[in-house]
Amino acid sequence: MRIIPAIDIIDGKCVRLSKGDYATKKIYNESPLEVAKQFEAHGIKHLHLVDLDGAKASHIVNYKVLEKIASQTSLHIDFGGGLKSDDDLKIAFDSGANQITGGSIAVKNPETFKGWIRKYGADKIILGADALGEKIAISGWLEESDKELIPFVHGYQEEGIKYVICTDISKDGMLEGPSFELYKRLLSEVPKINLIASGGISTFDELPKLAELGCEGTIIGKAIYENRISLKQLEDFILK
Repeated sequence: MRIIPAIDIIDGKCVRLSKGDYATKKIYNESPLEVAKQFEAHGIKHLHLVDLDGAKASHIVNYKVLEKIASQTSLHIDFGGGLKSDDDLKIAFDSGANQITGGSIAVKNPETFKGWIRKYGADKIILGADALGEKIAISGWLEESDKELIPFVHGYQEEGIKYVICTDISKDGMLEGPSFELYKRLLSEVPKINLIASGGISTFDELPKLAELGCEGTIIGKAIYENRISLKQLEDFILK
């Protein structure tokens, strides 16, 4: 299972929110590049980079941060947050993203999102399936849609999607543990999908459990920043 630390950006700084609420913003570091380099120094190869300003503005904002991290580390970066147009995607890939994550766009403008899958290939495009009570949430989690999580993911698998980041919003940033049952159901009902678990990771012990379930990757945010999981523990897990 891939270990994928998260860096969320507001105003060019490394922050975390709770349940996606911008009012809960906590700044952890003024320099996302410095944080990314720490990850890399501990053998981490992947990074989930989220442009929270972009998610609010509905277009890419913090691409300079992406550019800096991509040019000064060898991390494999998946980038998301507010990607709504072909131009946004071009900027993200030109700035060094290896993959992009599309969430709201996959709900609100499925034809554009399907066009990206066809144009860039399923290895480059990740489906962001963020759920609250098993309904897909959009627009930086400020809106709930009428889409049910499992049919939504299944529908995009039929369009060729291989990778899905699933976040249970009720768990995100709460350090109360991930949605094991939800992931179990998703993996049994949408087999052969590469599921990346996100939200709620609070202790190192949860990682082997997610791996056992069959998650292809897991995104870890606040647990790292609040020193619940050390970079040394992650390094050891990767080396195993």
